Amino acid sequence: MKFSPLVDRIKGESVAAWSIHAQAREAQQRGEDVIVLSIGDPELETPAPVLDRAIETLRAGDIRYTPAAGRQVLRAAIAEQHRRRTGQAVDADNVIFLSGAQNSLFAASMCIAGPGDEVLALEPLYPSYPATIRSSGAHLVRVPAAAGFRPDLSKLEAAITARSRALFFATPNNPSGVILSEEDMKVIGELARRHSLWIVADEVYAGLAPQGRVPGLASSLPEQVVTVSSLSKSHSMPGLRAGWMVGPKALVKHAEALSMCMLFGLPGFIQEAALTALQGSDAPELRIRELCTARREMLLQGLTGVRGVRCCAPDAGMFALLDVRGTGLSGFDFMSGLFKAERVSVLDGGAFGEETRGFVRMCFATDEATLSAAMLRIRRFADTLGR
Repeated sequence: MKFSPLVDRIKGESVAAWSIHAQAREAQQRGEDVIVLSIGDPELETPAPVLDRAIETLRAGDIRYTPAAGRQVLRAAIAEQHRRRTGQAVDADNVIFLSGAQNSLFAASMCIAGPGDEVLALEPLYPSYPATIRSSGAHLVRVPAAAGFRPDLSKLEAAITARSRALFFATPNNPSGVILSEEDMKVIGELARRHSLWIVADEVYAGLAPQGRVPGLASSLPEQVVTVSSLSKSHSMPGLRAGWMVGPKALVKHAEALSMCMLFGLPGFIQEAALTALQGSDAPELRIRELCTARREMLLQGLTGVRGVRCCAPDAGMFALLDVRGTGLSGFDFMSGLFKAERVSVLDGGAFGEETRGFVRMCFATDEATLSAAMLRIRRFADTLGR
């Protein structure tokens, strides 16, 4: 039997990088002594009121069909949060509630680009971006970063052609934790105006930035900017798949039509949980932000002096890139060797682009004891390489 050629567009380019993570999860389920720091799934409790609301409404029978774009009251709550964070005044019709941020990125790609178009993306970039962008038939154009994984805006400008349709980026970045500055945004905004580019801003980790916000272009370019976010990280609820897209109303309508073909609306009890999170206090987000700040400092101190390993300090988020080139190993080989020898799972930086080969990504959003044990094992493994 034959398959559509479209399946080639959604193949992952970095499947091998996830092999150790898969092994670690299986070992963890068997009760083995492993430390899993290869994914951004912090082991923090979901806020009790959020869980209580989900259970309450599920038991009450909230399992019927819901609007494809999400319930109006939830979309209005998202619009209000977006206004507070970005300064852009929007209403519920500018919002679509989708199953996680990844679905929002997919919907944006499908609605703004197509065969023959080029979509630029700032490196390093999350491994699912290439397939997400190519699924529409568009061609991904990677824009290499400058020193310290900051955006190289001269290379961005040089990469724009008559076929360029959109620019994707994450701020704070995953995996580097870099936050695009006001100056970066000013240049990007001018390029977007001049070349009529869509801007797709992945702000999933924005709640972990100082004061819970990052510089952006939503208020200055309301008809060109699409903002993607979720509650997965800020409220420790990744499994509930509560994400959304905020953008021009015409774009949201197109995304709603796409959602009708794929999701046909998300479970009501999940929407009620998301609404509870958005209408609650800022305490859960402050908790994860403070935890990540403390663990980042702990990591930077704890890995100082480790043979052949240099920790790159992130601006925000829950990940750090470790430069392991000094060990003589590639990122993939360091990841594989570390798990084999010490049962610590991290992720090969090569999954995020050429510039992060020779690095591994490590999630530090965990408890102190786990992070301390992980750093001890990393130091021990690096020492064996030196010998």
